[in-house]
Amino acid sequence: MSRIGVVTDSASDLEPQEAEQRGIVVVPLYVTFGEREFRAGVDLSSKDFWRELTAAGAAFPKTAAAPPGAFREAFERLFAEGADDIIYVGVGARLSATIASAKVARDGLPAERRAHVHIVDSTSASMGVVLLAQMAVDMGAQGKSAQEIVAEIERRRYDVKLFVALETLEYLKRGGRISPTRAAIGTVLSVKPIITVEDGVVDTADRPRTRGKARARLLELLSDPKPEQVWLLHGEAEGMDEFAAELAALSGFPKEGMSIHLIGPSVGPHVGPGAYGGVVLRPARSAPPAEA
Repeated sequence: MSRIGVVTDSASDLEPQEAEQRGIVVVPLYVTFGEREFRAGVDLSSKDFWRELTAAGAAFPKTAAAPPGAFREAFERLFAEGADDIIYVGVGARLSATIASAKVARDGLPAERRAHVHIVDSTSASMGVVLLAQMAVDMGAQGKSAQEIVAEIERRRYDVKLFVALETLEYLKRGGRISPTRAAIGTVLSVKPIITVEDGVVDTADRPRTRGKARARLLELLSDPKPEQVWLLHGEAEGMDEFAAELAALSGFPKEGMSIHLIGPSVGPHVGPGAYGGVVLRPARSAPPAEA
């Protein structure tokens, strides 16, 4: 049975200890606060990131893609440890240049190695990436080939849905995801937007005008149809255990089957403190959505 090495990046929000437990290698993106640069999850933990972000007078953080050298190092290490094939499941290529870096790293490998590095665009972020990477780990443990795993991940990525309610539009604005005018209008109207990632692009799923309505709508989006998997995420938001209980009651998915994760330094700058939501795997479709 061939050994499959699974790689992702820090935009998956997968903590180092959990990544090790799951058998997933995480390549860090970079985060800068003013003149200080950190490797997400290596030099800056998720908890430390939120402490830095909310500190008085803190500079607004900027993120940068992982460099090709970091991927090459990860690929070569896995091959040296006995991997026959490597599958990298990355943050959506339309959200970050990180997948492009991984391709540069792969193409720089010797030909006999190059063909055994498989790069999959999750078209998602945060736990949406982890869900697919974990799928790769599980299928590898079942003896599936790299080709079979890649085909299944590419099929099921269309069933992965991410929904996050934001406390403020300020971070989307400062990160360049929405225009200042749109942010100003949303603030005046007291909008509490729910964002999603559709076809690898950040989009607005709904624009409720109160926290209560945003919470109710978020629960609806995550519960219908009944999901096969639920991964919850938050940016230092309170009440996540209660939110999980509400989602379990509404969706029928058991609360004990949900996991709750803190958003990390690679995604946090774009959603801001107080953001919360989840990623669900919906029942499989018979075919991917048609190209626009």
